Amino acid sequence: MSKRVKTKYPGVFYREAKRIGGTGTEKIYYIVFKQDGKVFEEKVGRQYADDMTEARANRIRAERIEGKRQSRKEIREEATAVKNAEENKWTIAKLWDLYCETHPENKILRHEARKFDHYLRNGLGTKEPAELVSLDVDRIRLKIQKQGKYTTAARILELLRRTVNFGVKQGLVPSIRFEIEVPRLNNKVTEDLTPDQLTALLEALDSATDQTAANVMRLALYSGMRRTDIFKLKWSDIDWSMGFIKVVDPKGGQEQTIPLTNSARAVFESINPTEGNPYVFPGSINGAHLSECRRGLTSIAAASGLPKGFRPLHGLRHTYASMLASSGRVDLYTLQKLLTHKSPAMTERYAHLRNEALKRAASVSDDIIGAIQAHAKNVVDMPERERRK
Repeated sequence: MSKRVKTKYPGVFYREAKRIGGTGTEKIYYIVFKQDGKVFEEKVGRQYADDMTEARANRIRAERIEGKRQSRKEIREEATAVKNAEENKWTIAKLWDLYCETHPENKILRHEARKFDHYLRNGLGTKEPAELVSLDVDRIRLKIQKQGKYTTAARILELLRRTVNFGVKQGLVPSIRFEIEVPRLNNKVTEDLTPDQLTALLEALDSATDQTAANVMRLALYSGMRRTDIFKLKWSDIDWSMGFIKVVDPKGGQEQTIPLTNSARAVFESINPTEGNPYVFPGSINGAHLSECRRGLTSIAAASGLPKGFRPLHGLRHTYASMLASSGRVDLYTLQKLLTHKSPAMTERYAHLRNEALKRAASVSDDIIGAIQAHAKNVVDMPERERRK
């Protein structure tokens, strides 16, 4: 270490050392001062790296004596403490990540994680739950609803509420001072098609240029499968001899099997498998499955005159369920299994159709009794001589 060199300022000196980020040497400035009867010697900075001069060093010395400035060591320790506090802070984003880690069996989280990242992670996700105020929640709800995404707004607030409740339950954060209210949605609305609309759709499917999109729509109508389950379907998932389709990794989480109907079988038989690709609907990347066919779906929907707002795939899943429920020949438990619903709550939306079918069936007794009563009345009103015959 080089020797100390005094400056014109009392208590300020420097030493020569190799320059950082350049050639040659530079001065490293130090200050010496006495405080509360104790002598302190502190490094205050380098000539080039810190743009330090003897005049600046002298001002720092004066501020240290007056207690107006922290030492470099104290500044470093405070910065380290702040960093550690940030790392140990249970923000909403960290709580969500932990929630996902502790629920690996929940397949739906993969879809919800994308929503969380898009709407929450870099916004409210950076806050601790205790920092939240109801205005924060209202702002994000209104922002999403102004885009016309009312269902998404409800889903995001539900994710936020679930994440905060998880942190509280785990004892990681205190309870917040208000309740996160999730907008109620009319999820009982189902999409359905009339016989005439179905006829027009089937004709449009037959004449469609994009038969891949047409076959995807046919399967949604003939099997009630979800969009993602159709896209992920492999040829090995079809049991031709037993007549079943295996639904792997569905939204509900547990693998399911559904019947292979004659209509669905005909769709599969019309498709030529792609060599080297295991999927029924291969994607543009080798070995991958189809992930989107929006243009084809939109074209077919327009050609068939589907109602405005009718979702080409999810709407056909509803149509499939509505046809079965309204037939009166399928109970809700069976319908739940066919739709691979995890709980009967989602299937309950079709209960009114099932009830209408039961009413129609029960009304047959009215017709029978009415016919008997009419016959009896005719007998009573018949002239005496006719009755004797």
